[in-house]
Amino acid sequence: MGEQKENTFYIKGGKILKGEVNLAGAKNVATKVIIASLLTEEKTILENIPFIGDVEIVLQMLNSLGVKSQWLDKNILEIDPSGFKECRVPLEYSGKNRVPILLFGPLLHKFQEAQIPVVGGCSIGERPVDFHINGFKQLGAEIYFENNCYYAKAKELKGTTVELDYPSIGATENLLLGAVLAKGTTVIKNAAIEPEIEDLVTFLQSMGAIIYQDVNRTWIVEGVSKLKGTQFKIINDRVEAVSFACLSLANKGDIFIRGAEPKDLSTFLNWVRKIGGNFQIFKDGLRFFDNASFKGVALETDVHPGFMTDWQPPFSLVLTQAEGVSIIHETVYENRFGYVSSLNQMGAQIYLFTNCLGSKPCRFNHRDFPHSAIIVGPTSLRGGKLTVPDLRAGFSYVIAALISQGESEIQGIDKIERGYENIKERLKSIGAEIE
Repeated sequence: MGEQKENTFYIKGGKILKGEVNLAGAKNVATKVIIASLLTEEKTILENIPFIGDVEIVLQMLNSLGVKSQWLDKNILEIDPSGFKECRVPLEYSGKNRVPILLFGPLLHKFQEAQIPVVGGCSIGERPVDFHINGFKQLGAEIYFENNCYYAKAKELKGTTVELDYPSIGATENLLLGAVLAKGTTVIKNAAIEPEIEDLVTFLQSMGAIIYQDVNRTWIVEGVSKLKGTQFKIINDRVEAVSFACLSLANKGDIFIRGAEPKDLSTFLNWVRKIGGNFQIFKDGLRFFDNASFKGVALETDVHPGFMTDWQPPFSLVLTQAEGVSIIHETVYENRFGYVSSLNQMGAQIYLFTNCLGSKPCRFNHRDFPHSAIIVGPTSLRGGKLTVPDLRAGFSYVIAALISQGESEIQGIDKIERGYENIKERLKSIGAEIE
């Protein structure tokens, strides 16, 4: 392999993986409940919090605002907001991830003003914050943009009806954090209803919030005057569950995923059956095994309960090993296929199109984004040198390297470690050759 570099994985592929992995807590809940814990002045204890890059960034950001945190035990985190004294989020947190935008609610409730830098995250497509800004304006905040920051003021937030143009997860979470302490009732229509949102709602309820889920993607929030500290265990990470499932499928391995929750994965499990894949459901997890051959399918990503966009990159790797032609129509993020060219260099046959190769209504129709893929399989992959473009593509590169013949070098693994706890050790425990 020559001289080894930091921030790089060296992987020897071609080995059948067998064993058991334990799921970590959900990345997309962990950072949100940490922010939500600022809605009280009391301490909160959070369990099952993964020790990952995104959590570390959020804790550093909150520390800069005067909030204390400490790990009480493995994956148990205490948040103490008693020193929360600053309403300006430092510019250095601009672009690191998308969490700062969720501070509108806690900052406005605490200080009646907020200064939040522009947000970043994975480069998988534009994720404008218009829904967030417009929603808080409807709640009564005055907001303007200047010098790469959003400035907001509100003497108090007031309940209202907000209808989102698209069921955005981040905007739904943000509006829930703003509405729980607002005066009166807030109705959020065309909202996201993902399991991660439901878990955030359960956490807010444990703090004393009053939140109902209504039909047709609607949340109803009755504002309360005060929230209290609580102790709460977040759900396991369903994206991580699918990542390991796709590794087992593509590798033709035998992996038991402890902590995988079938009810949160029902759509994915249906697609595993459609390609001819095998799995078993146990009370404490899922086993993916005895997968000799697959057939091609045509699928479209969508908001929950559809096929999750974060599942698309690892499942694409499985489809490179399927007989015949598969089609994927990506309807959530316009640049989600940024990882494809590297896989093609390793021997995959994936062709991108700007057309909508599916029947779902799509925001990217006639907008020249390469958001549909045709995958021809099965193809043998060979080792390669890869640079990680984003978190989920990063794990897909790991899958590609592990099912390839030869050795691979994957640079930029900090992007993978943003969302996967202790990933190298967990892969090694099921037989992966990775350094």
